[in-house]
Amino acid sequence: QVQLKSSGGGSVQAGGSLTLSCTASGNVASVNAMGWYRHAPGKQREMVAVMSSDGRSNIADSVKGRFTISGVNAESTIYLRMNSLRPEDTGVYNCAGDKFAQIRYLRDYWGPGIQVTVSS
Repeated sequence: QVQLKSSGGGSVQAGGSLTLSCTASGNVASVNAMGWYRHAPGKQREMVAVMSSDGRSNIADSVKGRFTISGVNAESTIYLRMNSLRPEDTGVYNCAGDKFAQIRYLRDYWGPGIQVTVSS
C-alpha cells in the first residue's frame, strides 16, 4: 500500500508563487515516478509535471518555464514550484505516482486533491 499526502495549495494573486509538496508513505520502494495532475473547471484533467526515480522529468507545455518539479529522493517526496501563476492555473491538483520509472503518465497511486486558486 502507498499513501500520497500533498500540501501547499491555497490562494494567490496572478504573478504570485506557490509550492506544492507530495510525500509518499508505505511501500515507497514501489513508487518510481511521481508528479501532479490538475483539473480546472470546464477543462480536461491535465498532467502538469512528472519526475521519475532515474532523474527524468516532464513538464506540460502550458506551464513550462513557470513550474519546476524537483525531488528529495523521487521515490518519496517531490515539490512543484509554481511561479508566475495565472488565473488559468486555478484547479484541483492531485499528486500521483506510478510503479514504473517513466514520465508519460501516472496510473498506480493517487492522492487527495488540493485546491490552487489564482485570482486576477
